[in-house]
Amino acid sequence: MRHARGYRRLNRTHEHRKALWANMAGSLIEHEQIKTTLPKAKELRPIVEKLVTLAKRGDLHARRQAASQLKQDKHTAKLFDVLGERYKDRQGGYVRILKAGFRYGDMAPMAIIEFVDRDVDAKGAGDRARTAVEEAAED
Repeated sequence: MRHARGYRRLNRTHEHRKALWANMAGSLIEHEQIKTTLPKAKELRPIVEKLVTLAKRGDLHARRQAASQLKQDKHTAKLFDVLGERYKDRQGGYVRILKAGFRYGDMAPMAIIEFVDRDVDAKGAGDRARTAVEEAAED
């Protein structure tokens, strides 16, 4: 029996998993929707939901706790300024997981993890802004 065995290891060391969750949570906060494997999505959901709960609190200690888990300050800023305000009146359930078939190469089950009531224009907005800046610099 495997009662209370904790979380999925995903064939990674503790440090690698910690970096994986920080990067994936940052990508989800930035784009508000990402595609990944189903086990990774299931493990990412409680991490992101706890971060949104911290953002709803909004005090300095919560901001520092979230910043210690996320890699980039822009993700922390968006978490507190945009997502914390958006889900202020919602009591949990900020993220949904949709099954998305199987990956062609290895038949791994894929999933789309996204925020409920997400901003559709947020996906790829950072990439569009980056290319606009690069094009302006070339001219």
